[in-house]
Amino acid sequence: MDGSRCRLSEEEAAHCAKVLRHREGDIISVIDGTGTLYRCRIISASPKCVEAEMISSEPDWGTHPYRLHLAVAPTKNADRYEWFAEKACEIGTDEISPIIGMHSERKIFKTARVEKILLSAAKQSLKGAVPAINEPMSVKDFILKYGSDNTGKPLRLIAYCFEDASHPRISIKEAFDKYDGHEAIVMIGPEGDFSPEEAELALSHGFIPVHLGTSRLRTETAAVTAAEAAYFRWME
Repeated sequence: MDGSRCRLSEEEAAHCAKVLRHREGDIISVIDGTGTLYRCRIISASPKCVEAEMISSEPDWGTHPYRLHLAVAPTKNADRYEWFAEKACEIGTDEISPIIGMHSERKIFKTARVEKILLSAAKQSLKGAVPAINEPMSVKDFILKYGSDNTGKPLRLIAYCFEDASHPRISIKEAFDKYDGHEAIVMIGPEGDFSPEEAELALSHGFIPVHLGTSRLRTETAAVTAAEAAYFRWME
């Protein structure tokens, strides 16, 4: 965006001019990635450069009345993580953090492909904001960075299966229902779950243990279930 004009990236320009076959004078919709939709009229179009003048804008287009940060361990199969990211964007999430745990089978994760998937999913699901995908960090570092500051906000949840009764879990729905705010962080572990040490560290830093029902869910399914729980809690 530059004042009253916008210029599409080369990749978006190629899609606009070659695939959608838009020409000078056509009206197109452009999102800025932070929540605003612009109605624009094309003034020049080629597969390498599309320039348009802005006619109107609509702030907070396709937004949701809550903020959700999903911290999800990368899956062994990268396609499953990409599927989760796409679906979480469609449902409604604001930030995704790949977290590497002691039991993680995938220790290296590149975000470039997920960034493209999130952009495509935001446009497809009629959203002006594209969720952020953070660089990977260890579970420990994530807990220390986002752990409790004694304010109780945002709501911090960890989906972990404690094997003893010393850490009673509540359902994620109950946790959301009890919370009087609109901002949540949910941690979902790898295929081998969080380690006991990681889970204890999370609890000592203000994370509440929750369960997602009686079924055993894959990492990516659990993450999408958490996104759906937030959606149905606040999209009323």
